[in-house]
Amino acid sequence: MSVRTRALMISACLVVATGCAGSTDATRPDTRSPSASSGSAPSSTPSSSSAEPVTPARRAESVVAPRRPVRARLPSGRVVPVSAAGTTGTGVLDVPDDVDVAGWWRGGSRIGDPFGSILVAAHVDSDSEGLGPFAELLTVREGARIRLEAHGLRQDFEVRSRRLVPQGSLVDDAWIYDAAGDLRLTLVTCAPPYDASRGGYQNLAVVTAVPLGPPEAT
Repeated sequence: MSVRTRALMISACLVVATGCAGSTDATRPDTRSPSASSGSAPSSTPSSSSAEPVTPARRAESVVAPRRPVRARLPSGRVVPVSAAGTTGTGVLDVPDDVDVAGWWRGGSRIGDPFGSILVAAHVDSDSEGLGPFAELLTVREGARIRLEAHGLRQDFEVRSRRLVPQGSLVDDAWIYDAAGDLRLTLVTCAPPYDASRGGYQNLAVVTAVPLGPPEAT
């Protein structure tokens, strides 16, 4: 009989966004003119503030506004809805209970982002529903195609690897969810062996796919 899988474990303390701090007065370079710093009379040359206004920067038409995935078309052609998923208080990815629905981690990358992991996970099976669509990840082969879709946007990916990662903390496997590095699609589900005395499935099947081209408007 099929059993409900354990959710993907993610160390919540690692999900930290960092910003860029501005220069402080102690580190800001001295931009005063030599005459001003020596106490001489100011120059009569007009200041740069009298120049024509600078045109504000605009997003290039070729730049895509990133959007979260809402559907995934697996190599078999099966289309799986994708909902947004956060983490619980214990750092567990809150994968949808329905095995026919996958969860996209809110802390990861999106379609249209230039780098990082687009992390999508789903249960492999459940007591009441049996095997789910992500069960095909257990046997997916290199070169298989996966399409990820957002509202008004889509992107095709090609599978490059399938690895088994032990269940538990992913501190040493940050490549699965890291927002740095080359853009990639990371699909995750639970994998055998199953041991009820040790909490269920003992591995994660992690499939990594790379983009075949830029996102396309739909």
